[in-house]
Amino acid sequence: MALKGGKSQSEIPGLSRALCARLLGDLEKAKRPVLHAIKCSLDNAIYNHKVGYLTPGGKKVATELNVSSVKKMSRAVFMLEVLLRNIDTGAVNTKRELYYISKGEVKGTPLLKPLDFTDQSESDDTVDFICEILECYREEVNCYANDRGGQTYSQQLVVEETMADGTKATIDLSRLGTSPFQPKNRPQNLKLASRKKIDFCLIVESEGTANTLVANGFTKRHNCILLGSQGVPSNAVRGWVKLIQEQIKCPSYFFGDLDAYTMQNIYRTLKAGSAASLIRNQDYSAPDVKFLGVLPEDIKKYDLFDYPVKENDAQEVRALKKADDALKNDPFFQDKKNKGLADILRWLMKNKRRCEQQAYFSVNPKDPIMPEKIIIDKIKKGEFI
Repeated sequence: MALKGGKSQSEIPGLSRALCARLLGDLEKAKRPVLHAIKCSLDNAIYNHKVGYLTPGGKKVATELNVSSVKKMSRAVFMLEVLLRNIDTGAVNTKRELYYISKGEVKGTPLLKPLDFTDQSESDDTVDFICEILECYREEVNCYANDRGGQTYSQQLVVEETMADGTKATIDLSRLGTSPFQPKNRPQNLKLASRKKIDFCLIVESEGTANTLVANGFTKRHNCILLGSQGVPSNAVRGWVKLIQEQIKCPSYFFGDLDAYTMQNIYRTLKAGSAASLIRNQDYSAPDVKFLGVLPEDIKKYDLFDYPVKENDAQEVRALKKADDALKNDPFFQDKKNKGLADILRWLMKNKRRCEQQAYFSVNPKDPIMPEKIIIDKIKKGEFI
């Protein structure tokens, strides 16, 4: 089974051969070859709430062979050969491993020395460049930046995984005890079922807080799925939440900090994808996930501890500046359907305060399940965006 967006793995070798044949043909004709790649940036991102995720516009970046681009184009062909070999053999590598594989190739073939990567960021950029040219996912060239999905707990969820050799493995999450299930970054290989009707999925920004909720009995008292996304969600986390939405069809809620970074870099990426991964957002975004909080009104309602953004905190100040830019240029926050989310960014910019998800534990320190009570109450009353 293949991912829905991008190119299927079976198409990639043929597309690659055609690309290289065109480059060679241009060189033989004394013509400068040109590579065209999708422009993966915010100024080429389109958001339609009916689609639910950021999609690429029509802009492409042209790279013509010249003195300044010869290394970039040569590296692309070099790395493409490595990736095609992986497809042929079935080997899988992380970006870090591909960096060292390329180092090994250069070490074994001195003529490749001019193509050597100084650091991993250069090889990472080359892998991304290849995918943008071929309009394929890096997962389809057997490259995984982060192969670990969010830590997932449930007393009701059952996962069936189809292995590479065609055999199947069944994982009943209720039998894992205190150990979480962490799916690999291959959502197309998983089929989900439930022992009982699952009422909702709660995605918690902090893995630590997710684990605390589980330890305090959250998944035993509610027919739900609970997972920790661990900050900015990887493709594995995004694809996993997308799969839950499509196959379990239960409401999904995101529980995280009230700050500009969380709104833009974590929640927006989970819900609609990112500009940097425009060609992958179809399979790696969860458009139906709602923002449960922390909401600005929660601070007063629950008397939550919040604090001002420090003016000398470069990261916080930068996040607020990015929030202003997002309101002006990000099609996700500009969409009328997301006005409530844009209003949160405006509140953050005006008040310059932030509140962490763990502040719910301050409401009644003597009641360990008070955060759970608040979360469930907010879900029941529809207090989310």
